[in-house]
Amino acid sequence: MNWNDKPYHSLDYELKKRYGEKIYRLSLNGGMTCPNRDGKISTGGCIFCSAGGSGDFAGKADQPIVRQIEVQKAMIRLKRPVSKYIAYFQAYTNTYASLDHLEHIFMEAISVPEIAILSIATRPDCLDKQVLDLLARLNRMKPVWVELGLQTIHKDTAEFIRRGYSLSCFEEAVRQLRSRGLEVIVHTILFLPGEDETKMLQTVDYLNRQDIQGIKLQLLHVLENTDLAGYYREHPFPIPTMDEYISLLIQCLERLSPDIVIHRLTGDGPRDLLIAPLWTTHKRTVLNSLHQKMRAQNTWQGRCFTVENLN
Repeated sequence: MNWNDKPYHSLDYELKKRYGEKIYRLSLNGGMTCPNRDGKISTGGCIFCSAGGSGDFAGKADQPIVRQIEVQKAMIRLKRPVSKYIAYFQAYTNTYASLDHLEHIFMEAISVPEIAILSIATRPDCLDKQVLDLLARLNRMKPVWVELGLQTIHKDTAEFIRRGYSLSCFEEAVRQLRSRGLEVIVHTILFLPGEDETKMLQTVDYLNRQDIQGIKLQLLHVLENTDLAGYYREHPFPIPTMDEYISLLIQCLERLSPDIVIHRLTGDGPRDLLIAPLWTTHKRTVLNSLHQKMRAQNTWQGRCFTVENLN
């Protein structure tokens, strides 16, 4: 059966290939913070990060993990029948806590029978040996994905967004994770201030050479109550139109190996916080336009990922 109608190696296709059915993500909150917020590195956080620590759609931190899972499962099942889920620890830095706390919340998640995958968003500088060994042990129970927020390879941009770690730190984290058999997904942000097409594609080309299994291509969102919002008002920088963004996405997809799973191609900024670009609130329109343009140009990711080898 042809599970995929998208001209790239989508997460939806990959999950259906592995599990035979669609799997839905549950966004969880493990009650953590971030070294870029609590003073270990800085107190301001990354310049684009909202008060929710990029987990604006995650569960409530004051609820046990099992309760967060049950609440979100119930919401999804109101719309469609679902039997498997990804437990996605999304808010803040999800390996930045005591080992006991991490083991407790992660075990709580994977103990739920319907949870098929544990996905953990974190920073490369928050993966010491004890944490890595814990993740490897969990990976022997159920698959564990580790999501790293690289955003860009360019030092000047990384300093501007206050990322707080070096590219070599990222590379070492990927080596350590892969040596333990963990899948690595990397977050990038496109159209960061000061980055032109050449710089953005250099980040994609770099990641195409790394031992990663997935990528999230995210458009920069300017959100209220972030330092980026203040900067944008004082120093307005270009915001891409939907067509400009789609054109860049196609170039990114053409560069990436078809073995790298595409986990995201746009984002869902909270409507009540979003300043720009407002067209991103119409996610389905963005994706439909991308697919239509790729098909019209006969463009398939990697130039070799064709309809035939999706069967």
